[in-house]
Amino acid sequence: MTSSSPRTLQFLGAAGTVTGSRYLIQASGQRILVDCGLFQGYKQLRERNWADFPVPAASIDTVLLTHAHLDHSGYLPALVKQGFTGKILCTDATRELSQLLLPDSGHLQEEEARYAKKRGYSKHQNPLPLYTQDDAMTCLKQFEGRPFLEEQTVAPGVSARFIPAGHILGAAQIALTIDGQRLHFTGDLGRSNEALMKAPVPFEGADVLVCESTYGNRRHPTADAEAELVPVIKRVAARGGVIVIPAFAVGRAQALMLHIARLRQRGEIPRVPVYLNSPMAINATDLYHRHHEEHHVTDAECRDMFELATMVRTVEESKALNLQRGPMIIISASGMLSGGRVLHHLVAFGQDSRNAILLAGYQAGGTRGAALVRGEKSLRIFGQQIPINAEVIAMESFSGHADSEELLAWMRPAANPPKMTYITHGEPDAADTLRGRIEHELGWRCRVPEHLDRVELGSEGSA
Repeated sequence: MTSSSPRTLQFLGAAGTVTGSRYLIQASGQRILVDCGLFQGYKQLRERNWADFPVPAASIDTVLLTHAHLDHSGYLPALVKQGFTGKILCTDATRELSQLLLPDSGHLQEEEARYAKKRGYSKHQNPLPLYTQDDAMTCLKQFEGRPFLEEQTVAPGVSARFIPAGHILGAAQIALTIDGQRLHFTGDLGRSNEALMKAPVPFEGADVLVCESTYGNRRHPTADAEAELVPVIKRVAARGGVIVIPAFAVGRAQALMLHIARLRQRGEIPRVPVYLNSPMAINATDLYHRHHEEHHVTDAECRDMFELATMVRTVEESKALNLQRGPMIIISASGMLSGGRVLHHLVAFGQDSRNAILLAGYQAGGTRGAALVRGEKSLRIFGQQIPINAEVIAMESFSGHADSEELLAWMRPAANPPKMTYITHGEPDAADTLRGRIEHELGWRCRVPEHLDRVELGSEGSA
């Protein structure tokens, strides 16, 4: 690629779906990748993780990472394994969280491959992981942390700024300037009034905006999250049940512990045992103590949050938990029931009607969590159909994503509206609904790209 080549943006993921965030920019003789996430959910999406990457990994010069969640970062070890040798630039907290999430992802994939081989439910005679824990550790050597808001030179004629996005620790919007043209990637935007994280910095304007739409067709309920929790905990505890809460190890687990700690201090819920069964969530919780500048929780509340739960670290402790009786609360990853220790808890407790499964975050289509929200009464886990008789409760008040109203409110302050807005990282209805609202309410030109679409940057005014 030469410096005289046209500048292009290609949507390698998160187009028509809510996972697999990957955006490839070709400009100034460089290939820059914004995010490098795993596809999750439907099988046809997950199979994309195993397909050849659309461009040779070695041809990519730099990766810019919005945040550490696996649908934005989880393909990085595979990219490095395939020959990517450049820098992975992100905020300091994202680098620290990636040191937890990526090795854990590799370990889980190795574990799942071994389990599939042992139980014989894979179609492959010798199932292999997409990457290993060692691959993830190798990848981490290429990470470099950068401060928020400072202009960073990425390549000749290309600079970037990481702008606070809320959502989770380290989460950033990325503002790119390429030969004077400004591109803005939202990453995942947090909420304007969230219990844990500060609100995202409002949009300042750009020539091109790439905006997430996870909740582009919905408004979050106005109900208070703690008020919603109280009757659930009281009801299930009264019948001696176990509340299993699948929770993202970074963000959701900490928010849940914060709310439960506050309710317990006020005496609004019974003092049932609480277990945090996710070594990654345990370590991530410690990071919240070290990054107070990004959230608005006091030192005292951080301590209460951390001391609330019994920390379950070893496999043996996790197995022993499945033999206990309620009442108790178990918070465990993963948040969409796609893997991890929570699946063993579902097998142990999901079949008993005294128990409850509390879904406290977004459930992407094709995941076990989405199946439960849809009302399915059995789940395929470890190659077997497991009946689900437990009460299922879905609470959107715990979402860490901006809803449609908050997304539009984030856009409105822009002094210079974009010449084109691309709506990504949402299911088709969510993306198209947000597109319509932006066009009609803000008067901005807007488009929902398809998978692998490529657009020429600089032609937005006439496109």
